[in-house]
Amino acid sequence: MSLVKIKTKINGKEVESEVEPRKLLVHFLREDLGLTGTHVGCDTSNCGACTVLLNGKAVKSCTMLAVQANGKEITTIEGLSKNGELHPIQKAFLEKHGLQCGYCTSGMIMTSFWLLRKNKNPTEEEIRKNLSGNLCRCTGYQSIVESIRYGAELIKEKEEQQEMVVR
Repeated sequence: MSLVKIKTKINGKEVESEVEPRKLLVHFLREDLGLTGTHVGCDTSNCGACTVLLNGKAVKSCTMLAVQANGKEITTIEGLSKNGELHPIQKAFLEKHGLQCGYCTSGMIMTSFWLLRKNKNPTEEEIRKNLSGNLCRCTGYQSIVESIRYGAELIKEKEEQQEMVVR
């Protein structure tokens, strides 16, 4: 099978690669690029463990071909932290125990990150609705919802601190 050349921006870095036309984005990220924070859970888009951002929108990378990402920008869980510092939503999941086994966590965090960019103060109902495409078999979701609400607070605090520095 002939390879197809693709060019993407992943976690802020330009990436050029040759891939099989049928290779799923999740496998390209994990196998070709070593970005193993994106998990393969079901290969049917039911669990959300493979969620990444594509041009800023949460997508399930097990339902996309790598060639469909050509010319696009991808953010994985590895791309949220900056200079060794966890993103506030990652900190919130740690501090509020929004994880147990951790398998679904990267997908939950990426979906939460996307939600909080759209809605800085979501209600519990909005959080639960946005997480409806992500499955967790360990936590019962309450700690995940609490983590997202706390993450929203941490993001707001960080933005306020940055505003004070600019002034």
